[in-house]
Amino acid sequence: MLSFTVLGMMVSTLGVMVPQFEAHYGLTDFQVSFVFLVWPIGYVAAAWLNSFIHQKLGQRGIATIGPLFHIIMATVVALHPPFPVLLLALSVGSLGTGILDGSFCAWAGGMRNANVVQGFLHGSYSTGAGLGPFIAGSMLSVGDMPWYSWYYVLLGLSVLEAIALFLAFRFEDSKRYLDDHKQDPLLEDQEEHATKAKTSIFRHSVTWICAAYFLACIGTENAISGWIVVFMTRVNHASAYLASISSSGFWIGQAAGRLALGVVTDRVGVRTATIAYLVAAIGFEVLFAVIRIPVLSAVAIALLGFCLGPLFPCGVVMVTRLLPRKLHVEAISFVVLIGQVGGALLPFALGALAENLGIQVFQVVVFVQLVGTLLIWLAFPRLPPTHAPRENRTEEISTQ
Repeated sequence: MLSFTVLGMMVSTLGVMVPQFEAHYGLTDFQVSFVFLVWPIGYVAAAWLNSFIHQKLGQRGIATIGPLFHIIMATVVALHPPFPVLLLALSVGSLGTGILDGSFCAWAGGMRNANVVQGFLHGSYSTGAGLGPFIAGSMLSVGDMPWYSWYYVLLGLSVLEAIALFLAFRFEDSKRYLDDHKQDPLLEDQEEHATKAKTSIFRHSVTWICAAYFLACIGTENAISGWIVVFMTRVNHASAYLASISSSGFWIGQAAGRLALGVVTDRVGVRTATIAYLVAAIGFEVLFAVIRIPVLSAVAIALLGFCLGPLFPCGVVMVTRLLPRKLHVEAISFVVLIGQVGGALLPFALGALAENLGIQVFQVVVFVQLVGTLLIWLAFPRLPPTHAPRENRTEEISTQ
Protein backbone atom coordinates (compact mmCIF):
# COMPACT_ATOMS: atom_id res chain seq x y z
CA MET A 1 0.00 0.00 0.00
CA LEU A 2 2.90 2.38 0.71
CA SER A 3 4.28 1.79 -2.78
CA PHE A 4 0.98 2.57 -4.48
CA THR A 5 0.61 5.68 -2.33
CA VAL A 6 3.96 6.89 -3.70
CA LEU A 7 2.86 5.98 -7.25
CA GLY A 8 -0.25 8.07 -6.82
CA MET A 9 1.67 11.08 -5.54
CA MET A 10 4.06 10.93 -8.50
CA VAL A 11 1.35 10.73 -11.14
CA SER A 12 -1.18 13.19 -9.69
CA THR A 13 1.20 16.10 -9.14
CA LEU A 14 2.00 16.37 -12.84
CA GLY A 15 -1.19 18.41 -13.18
CA VAL A 16 -0.06 20.80 -10.45
CA MET A 17 3.34 21.09 -12.11
CA VAL A 18 1.98 21.91 -15.58
CA PRO A 19 1.62 25.67 -14.89
CA GLN A 20 4.99 25.63 -13.09
CA PHE A 21 6.71 23.96 -16.05
CA GLU A 22 5.12 26.49 -18.40
CA ALA A 23 6.39 29.40 -16.33
CA HIS A 24 9.87 27.99 -15.59
CA TYR A 25 10.66 26.75 -19.12
CA GLY A 26 8.54 29.24 -21.10
CA LEU A 27 6.30 26.57 -22.64
CA THR A 28 2.89 26.65 -24.36
CA ASP A 29 0.03 24.27 -23.54
CA PHE A 30 1.03 22.08 -26.47
CA GLN A 31 4.72 21.96 -25.54
CA VAL A 32 4.11 21.16 -21.88
CA SER A 33 1.79 18.31 -22.94
CA PHE A 34 4.90 16.27 -23.73
CA VAL A 35 5.21 15.53 -20.01
CA PHE A 36 2.16 13.30 -20.49
CA LEU A 37 3.41 11.81 -23.76
CA VAL A 38 6.70 10.45 -22.37
CA TRP A 39 5.01 8.53 -19.56
CA PRO A 40 4.17 5.34 -21.56
CA ILE A 41 7.81 4.88 -22.62
CA GLY A 42 8.63 3.23 -19.32
CA TYR A 43 5.43 1.20 -19.41
CA VAL A 44 6.37 -0.18 -22.83
CA ALA A 45 9.63 -1.48 -21.43
CA ALA A 46 7.97 -2.69 -18.22
CA ALA A 47 5.40 -4.76 -20.14
CA TRP A 48 8.21 -6.85 -21.62
CA LEU A 49 10.50 -6.82 -18.58
CA ASN A 50 8.00 -7.88 -15.92
CA SER A 51 7.87 -11.54 -16.87
CA PHE A 52 11.66 -11.72 -17.27
CA ILE A 53 12.24 -10.15 -13.85
CA HIS A 54 9.77 -12.56 -12.26
CA GLN A 55 11.49 -15.53 -13.90
CA LYS A 56 15.04 -14.47 -12.97
CA LEU A 57 14.66 -12.50 -9.73
CA GLY A 58 11.14 -13.20 -8.45
CA GLN A 59 8.97 -10.61 -6.74
CA ARG A 60 12.03 -9.52 -4.77
CA GLY A 61 13.50 -8.25 -8.03
CA ILE A 62 10.33 -6.30 -8.78
CA ALA A 63 10.38 -4.81 -5.28
CA THR A 64 14.01 -3.71 -5.70
CA ILE A 65 14.19 -2.47 -9.29
CA GLY A 66 10.94 -0.46 -9.36
CA PRO A 67 11.80 1.90 -6.46
CA LEU A 68 15.35 2.31 -7.80
CA PHE A 69 14.00 3.95 -10.95
CA HIS A 70 11.81 6.22 -8.81
CA ILE A 71 14.86 7.35 -6.87
CA ILE A 72 16.71 8.14 -10.11
CA MET A 73 13.78 10.15 -11.47
CA ALA A 74 13.22 12.19 -8.31
CA THR A 75 16.93 12.97 -8.00
CA VAL A 76 17.25 14.25 -11.56
CA VAL A 77 14.04 16.32 -11.59
CA ALA A 78 14.88 17.87 -8.20
CA LEU A 79 17.96 19.38 -9.89
CA HIS A 80 15.54 21.18 -12.34
CA PRO A 81 17.51 20.23 -15.47
CA PRO A 82 16.76 21.42 -19.03
CA PHE A 83 13.31 20.39 -20.22
CA PRO A 84 14.47 17.52 -22.52
CA VAL A 85 16.42 16.00 -19.61
CA LEU A 86 13.36 16.38 -17.38
CA LEU A 87 11.31 14.46 -19.95
CA LEU A 88 13.91 11.69 -19.96
CA ALA A 89 13.85 11.50 -16.16
CA LEU A 90 10.06 11.23 -16.17
CA SER A 91 10.27 8.30 -18.60
CA VAL A 92 12.70 6.54 -16.23
CA GLY A 93 10.25 7.07 -13.37
CA SER A 94 7.46 5.63 -15.48
CA LEU A 95 9.54 2.49 -16.00
CA GLY A 96 9.65 1.96 -12.25
CA THR A 97 5.94 2.67 -11.98
CA GLY A 98 5.12 0.24 -14.80
CA ILE A 99 7.16 -2.54 -13.22
CA LEU A 100 5.43 -2.15 -9.85
CA ASP A 101 1.95 -1.43 -11.19
CA GLY A 102 1.57 -4.37 -13.55
CA SER A 103 3.24 -6.89 -11.23
CA PHE A 104 1.39 -6.05 -8.05
CA CYS A 105 -1.95 -5.72 -9.87
CA ALA A 106 -1.52 -9.29 -11.08
CA TRP A 107 -0.41 -10.43 -7.62
CA ALA A 108 -3.45 -8.87 -5.91
CA GLY A 109 -5.93 -9.76 -8.65
CA GLY A 110 -5.29 -13.48 -8.17
CA MET A 111 -6.18 -13.43 -4.48
CA ARG A 112 -9.46 -14.37 -2.85
CA ASN A 113 -11.86 -11.41 -2.52
CA ALA A 114 -9.93 -9.79 -5.34
CA ASN A 115 -12.33 -6.82 -5.54
CA VAL A 116 -11.68 -5.94 -1.91
CA VAL A 117 -7.90 -6.44 -2.20
CA GLN A 118 -7.76 -4.41 -5.40
CA GLY A 119 -9.91 -1.77 -3.74
CA PHE A 120 -7.43 -1.33 -0.90
CA LEU A 121 -4.43 -1.43 -3.23
CA HIS A 122 -5.76 1.15 -5.63
CA GLY A 123 -7.41 3.06 -2.81
CA SER A 124 -3.88 3.59 -1.54
CA TYR A 125 -2.92 4.84 -4.99
CA SER A 126 -5.78 7.32 -4.96
CA THR A 127 -4.98 8.37 -1.40
CA GLY A 128 -1.45 9.25 -2.48
CA ALA A 129 -2.86 10.93 -5.57
CA GLY A 130 -5.13 12.99 -3.33
CA LEU A 131 -2.39 13.97 -0.91
CA GLY A 132 0.10 14.82 -3.66
CA PRO A 133 -1.59 17.89 -5.19
CA PHE A 134 -2.58 19.18 -1.73
CA ILE A 135 0.96 18.96 -0.35
CA ALA A 136 2.60 20.20 -3.55
CA GLY A 137 0.08 23.04 -3.89
CA SER A 138 0.60 24.05 -0.27
CA MET A 139 4.38 24.07 -0.73
CA LEU A 140 4.07 26.26 -3.82
CA SER A 141 1.22 28.62 -2.84
CA VAL A 142 1.47 28.84 0.94
CA GLY A 143 5.12 28.00 1.51
CA ASP A 144 6.25 29.95 -1.58
CA MET A 145 8.78 27.23 -2.37
CA PRO A 146 10.19 26.51 -5.86
CA TRP A 147 8.40 23.80 -7.84
CA TYR A 148 11.35 21.41 -7.83
CA SER A 149 11.34 21.26 -4.01
CA TRP A 150 8.41 18.84 -4.34
CA TYR A 151 10.72 16.30 -5.98
CA TYR A 152 12.96 16.28 -2.91
CA VAL A 153 9.87 15.07 -1.03
CA LEU A 154 9.33 12.37 -3.64
CA LEU A 155 12.98 11.38 -3.35
CA GLY A 156 12.63 10.75 0.37
CA LEU A 157 9.40 8.81 -0.14
CA SER A 158 11.02 6.70 -2.87
CA VAL A 159 13.81 5.71 -0.49
CA LEU A 160 11.21 4.65 2.10
CA GLU A 161 9.37 2.74 -0.62
CA ALA A 162 12.56 0.87 -1.56
CA ILE A 163 13.24 -0.13 2.04
CA ALA A 164 9.65 -1.22 2.75
CA LEU A 165 9.28 -3.31 -0.41
CA PHE A 166 12.63 -5.01 0.01
CA LEU A 167 11.77 -6.01 3.58
CA ALA A 168 8.29 -7.21 2.56
CA PHE A 169 9.48 -9.34 -0.40
CA ARG A 170 13.03 -10.25 0.65
CA PHE A 171 12.24 -13.98 0.61
CA GLU A 172 10.26 -13.94 -2.68
CA ASP A 173 13.04 -15.01 -5.03
CA SER A 174 12.76 -16.60 -8.48
CA LYS A 175 12.75 -20.15 -7.12
CA ARG A 176 9.73 -19.44 -4.96
CA TYR A 177 7.95 -17.72 -7.82
CA LEU A 178 8.57 -20.65 -10.18
CA ASP A 179 7.53 -23.19 -7.53
CA ASP A 180 4.28 -21.34 -6.86
CA HIS A 181 3.37 -21.27 -10.52
CA LYS A 182 4.31 -24.88 -11.15
CA GLN A 183 1.46 -25.75 -8.80
CA ASP A 184 -0.96 -24.24 -11.32
CA PRO A 185 -2.56 -27.19 -13.17
CA LEU A 186 -2.67 -25.14 -16.36
CA LEU A 187 1.09 -24.54 -16.24
CA GLU A 188 2.44 -27.84 -17.50
CA ASP A 189 5.73 -26.55 -18.80
CA GLN A 190 7.32 -23.51 -17.20
CA GLU A 191 9.91 -23.01 -19.94
CA GLU A 192 7.32 -23.13 -22.68
CA HIS A 193 5.17 -20.70 -20.71
CA ALA A 194 8.05 -18.24 -20.38
CA THR A 195 8.48 -17.99 -24.16
CA LYS A 196 4.88 -18.22 -25.33
CA ALA A 197 2.88 -16.30 -22.70
CA LYS A 198 3.59 -12.90 -24.24
CA THR A 199 1.97 -13.89 -27.53
CA SER A 200 -0.76 -16.23 -26.27
CA ILE A 201 -2.56 -13.40 -24.46
CA PHE A 202 -3.42 -11.87 -27.83
CA ARG A 203 -5.53 -14.89 -28.80
CA HIS A 204 -8.12 -13.92 -26.19
CA SER A 205 -10.64 -11.23 -27.10
CA VAL A 206 -10.83 -10.25 -23.43
CA THR A 207 -7.26 -8.93 -23.63
CA TRP A 208 -8.14 -6.51 -26.42
CA ILE A 209 -11.41 -5.38 -24.87
CA CYS A 210 -9.71 -4.71 -21.55
CA ALA A 211 -6.87 -2.87 -23.30
CA ALA A 212 -9.37 -0.54 -24.97
CA TYR A 213 -11.20 -0.14 -21.66
CA PHE A 214 -8.04 0.83 -19.79
CA LEU A 215 -7.01 3.17 -22.62
CA ALA A 216 -10.27 5.10 -22.21
CA CYS A 217 -10.45 4.78 -18.42
CA ILE A 218 -6.90 5.83 -17.56
CA GLY A 219 -6.96 8.43 -20.32
CA THR A 220 -10.01 10.02 -18.72
CA GLU A 221 -8.44 10.01 -15.25
CA ASN A 222 -5.18 11.55 -16.50
CA ALA A 223 -6.94 14.12 -18.66
CA ILE A 224 -8.90 15.32 -15.63
CA SER A 225 -5.98 15.30 -13.20
CA GLY A 226 -3.58 16.75 -15.77
CA TRP A 227 -5.68 19.75 -16.78
CA ILE A 228 -8.13 20.40 -13.93
CA VAL A 229 -5.76 22.93 -12.30
CA VAL A 230 -5.43 24.90 -15.55
CA PHE A 231 -9.19 24.71 -16.20
CA MET A 232 -10.11 25.88 -12.71
CA THR A 233 -7.75 28.86 -12.81
CA ARG A 234 -8.50 30.02 -16.38
CA VAL A 235 -12.22 29.25 -16.77
CA ASN A 236 -13.63 29.19 -13.22
CA HIS A 237 -11.16 31.84 -12.02
CA ALA A 238 -10.20 29.85 -8.93
CA SER A 239 -7.07 30.64 -6.96
CA ALA A 240 -4.01 28.46 -7.54
CA TYR A 241 -4.49 26.94 -4.09
CA LEU A 242 -8.17 26.09 -4.66
CA ALA A 243 -7.29 24.67 -8.08
CA SER A 244 -4.76 22.35 -6.40
CA ILE A 245 -7.40 21.40 -3.84
CA SER A 246 -9.74 20.50 -6.72
CA SER A 247 -7.13 18.12 -8.09
CA SER A 248 -6.72 16.61 -4.62
CA GLY A 249 -10.48 16.34 -4.26
CA PHE A 250 -10.72 14.38 -7.51
CA TRP A 251 -8.13 11.85 -6.32
CA ILE A 252 -9.51 11.71 -2.78
CA GLY A 253 -12.90 10.96 -4.32
CA GLN A 254 -11.28 8.12 -6.25
CA ALA A 255 -9.70 6.79 -3.06
CA ALA A 256 -13.04 6.87 -1.27
CA GLY A 257 -14.73 5.17 -4.21
CA ARG A 258 -12.18 2.37 -4.36
CA LEU A 259 -12.26 1.76 -0.63
CA ALA A 260 -16.03 2.06 -0.18
CA LEU A 261 -17.35 0.49 -3.36
CA GLY A 262 -15.20 -2.64 -3.45
CA VAL A 263 -17.61 -4.49 -1.17
CA VAL A 264 -20.58 -3.13 -3.15
CA THR A 265 -19.03 -4.43 -6.36
CA ASP A 266 -18.63 -7.89 -4.81
CA ARG A 267 -22.30 -8.00 -3.83
CA VAL A 268 -23.86 -6.50 -6.95
CA GLY A 269 -21.46 -8.03 -9.45
CA VAL A 270 -18.57 -6.34 -11.20
CA ARG A 271 -20.34 -5.95 -14.56
CA THR A 272 -23.55 -4.34 -13.27
CA ALA A 273 -21.77 -2.23 -10.67
CA THR A 274 -19.36 -0.72 -13.19
CA ILE A 275 -22.21 0.25 -15.50
CA ALA A 276 -23.85 2.08 -12.61
CA TYR A 277 -20.59 3.83 -11.68
CA LEU A 278 -20.07 5.07 -15.24
CA VAL A 279 -23.64 6.34 -15.62
CA ALA A 280 -23.30 8.25 -12.34
CA ALA A 281 -19.93 9.63 -13.46
CA ILE A 282 -21.48 10.98 -16.66
CA GLY A 283 -24.15 12.69 -14.57
CA PHE A 284 -21.60 14.39 -12.32
CA GLU A 285 -19.58 15.47 -15.36
CA VAL A 286 -22.66 17.21 -16.76
CA LEU A 287 -23.15 18.89 -13.37
CA PHE A 288 -19.52 20.03 -13.35
CA ALA A 289 -19.93 21.44 -16.87
CA VAL A 290 -22.84 23.72 -15.94
CA ILE A 291 -21.40 25.03 -12.65
CA ARG A 292 -19.15 28.09 -12.64
CA ILE A 293 -18.79 28.58 -8.86
CA PRO A 294 -15.27 27.36 -8.00
CA VAL A 295 -16.15 25.72 -4.68
CA LEU A 296 -19.13 23.85 -6.13
CA SER A 297 -17.06 22.83 -9.14
CA ALA A 298 -14.50 21.33 -6.76
CA VAL A 299 -17.26 19.33 -5.05
CA ALA A 300 -18.62 18.09 -8.39
CA ILE A 301 -15.18 16.94 -9.55
CA ALA A 302 -14.67 15.10 -6.25
CA LEU A 303 -17.98 13.24 -6.76
CA LEU A 304 -16.92 12.42 -10.30
CA GLY A 305 -13.71 10.97 -8.88
CA PHE A 306 -15.71 8.88 -6.40
CA CYS A 307 -17.57 7.22 -9.29
CA LEU A 308 -14.40 6.65 -11.30
CA GLY A 309 -12.53 5.14 -8.35
CA PRO A 310 -13.55 1.47 -8.80
CA LEU A 311 -13.13 1.40 -12.59
CA PHE A 312 -9.48 0.36 -12.71
CA PRO A 313 -9.68 -2.49 -10.16
CA CYS A 314 -12.90 -3.70 -11.80
CA GLY A 315 -11.03 -4.00 -15.10
CA VAL A 316 -8.22 -5.96 -13.43
CA VAL A 317 -10.75 -8.31 -11.85
CA MET A 318 -12.33 -8.96 -15.24
CA VAL A 319 -8.94 -9.98 -16.67
CA THR A 320 -8.12 -12.30 -13.78
CA ARG A 321 -11.60 -13.87 -13.90
CA LEU A 322 -11.68 -14.36 -17.67
CA LEU A 323 -8.11 -15.46 -18.39
CA PRO A 324 -6.13 -18.43 -17.03
CA ARG A 325 -3.76 -17.72 -14.18
CA LYS A 326 -0.63 -18.39 -16.23
CA LEU A 327 -1.40 -15.34 -18.39
CA HIS A 328 -2.20 -12.88 -15.60
CA VAL A 329 1.18 -11.13 -15.32
CA GLU A 330 1.64 -10.75 -19.07
CA ALA A 331 -1.98 -9.80 -19.79
CA ILE A 332 -2.25 -7.25 -17.00
CA SER A 333 1.13 -5.75 -17.88
CA PHE A 334 -0.06 -5.38 -21.48
CA VAL A 335 -3.46 -3.84 -20.74
CA VAL A 336 -1.96 -1.50 -18.15
CA LEU A 337 0.58 -0.49 -20.80
CA ILE A 338 -2.21 0.33 -23.24
CA GLY A 339 -3.96 2.19 -20.45
CA GLN A 340 -0.88 4.30 -19.91
CA VAL A 341 -0.75 5.01 -23.64
CA GLY A 342 -4.27 6.38 -23.29
CA GLY A 343 -3.18 8.17 -20.13
CA ALA A 344 -0.57 9.95 -22.25
CA LEU A 345 -2.31 10.42 -25.60
CA LEU A 346 -5.61 11.78 -24.30
CA PRO A 347 -4.10 14.48 -22.02
CA PHE A 348 -1.63 15.31 -24.80
CA ALA A 349 -4.50 15.63 -27.29
CA LEU A 350 -6.39 17.77 -24.81
CA GLY A 351 -3.37 20.07 -24.55
CA ALA A 352 -3.19 20.34 -28.33
CA LEU A 353 -6.90 21.16 -28.50
CA ALA A 354 -6.57 23.69 -25.68
CA GLU A 355 -3.74 25.38 -27.59
CA ASN A 356 -6.06 26.01 -30.55
CA LEU A 357 -9.60 26.06 -29.11
CA GLY A 358 -9.06 27.06 -25.50
CA ILE A 359 -9.16 25.04 -22.30
CA GLN A 360 -12.99 25.14 -22.42
CA VAL A 361 -12.83 21.97 -24.54
CA PHE A 362 -11.86 20.16 -21.34
CA GLN A 363 -15.51 19.52 -20.44
CA VAL A 364 -16.49 18.16 -23.86
CA VAL A 365 -13.46 15.87 -24.08
CA VAL A 366 -14.09 14.37 -20.63
CA PHE A 367 -17.77 13.76 -21.41
CA VAL A 368 -16.94 11.96 -24.68
CA GLN A 369 -14.31 9.85 -22.94
CA LEU A 370 -16.74 8.75 -20.23
CA VAL A 371 -19.36 7.71 -22.77
CA GLY A 372 -16.73 5.81 -24.74
CA THR A 373 -15.57 4.00 -21.60
CA LEU A 374 -19.14 2.87 -20.89
CA LEU A 375 -19.60 1.53 -24.42
CA ILE A 376 -16.35 -0.43 -24.23
CA TRP A 377 -17.32 -1.94 -20.87
CA LEU A 378 -20.56 -3.22 -22.38
CA ALA A 379 -18.48 -5.20 -24.89
CA PHE A 380 -17.03 -7.48 -22.17
CA PRO A 381 -18.40 -11.05 -22.18
CA ARG A 382 -20.47 -12.04 -19.19
CA LEU A 383 -18.58 -13.67 -16.37
CA PRO A 384 -19.09 -17.45 -16.22
CA PRO A 385 -20.18 -19.12 -12.96
CA THR A 386 -17.40 -19.00 -10.39
CA HIS A 387 -17.75 -22.71 -9.66
CA ALA A 388 -16.97 -23.69 -13.26
CA PRO A 389 -13.51 -25.14 -13.87
CA ARG A 390 -11.09 -22.43 -15.05
CA GLU A 391 -10.12 -24.46 -18.13
CA ASN A 392 -13.73 -24.61 -19.30
CA ARG A 393 -14.34 -20.95 -18.57
CA THR A 394 -11.30 -19.93 -20.59
CA GLU A 395 -12.36 -22.07 -23.57
CA GLU A 396 -15.83 -20.56 -23.55
CA ILE A 397 -14.58 -17.01 -23.38
CA SER A 398 -11.86 -17.38 -26.02
CA THR A 399 -14.45 -18.48 -28.56
CA GLN A 400 -16.58 -15.39 -28.08
